[in-house]
Amino acid sequence: MSSDLYEIIELSTGEIALRRAAEEGEPLVVIKFSEESLYFLKDAKYEVAKAMIEAGMEAAGEAAIASGIEPDGGDITRDQTKTLH
Repeated sequence: MSSDLYEIIELSTGEIALRRAAEEGEPLVVIKFSEESLYFLKDAKYEVAKAMIEAGMEAAGEAAIASGIEPDGGDITRDQTKTLH
């Protein structure tokens, strides 16, 4: 993912979504809690959704770096020299 600004919103369906702040299109991520979960979470659903999204973005960034791709889409293996001594 690039370094765009993102926003967490609540859709008309009650689902929590992540989208780029400058776009009105399809969200990047949508979280839907079951009725049972909502009963226990109440208003904490927003904080739980935020934590889930933050954890997912962090994991995606780490996975991208581990595979040689920067989170912004660049190739981190490009232009790197190795010293073998």
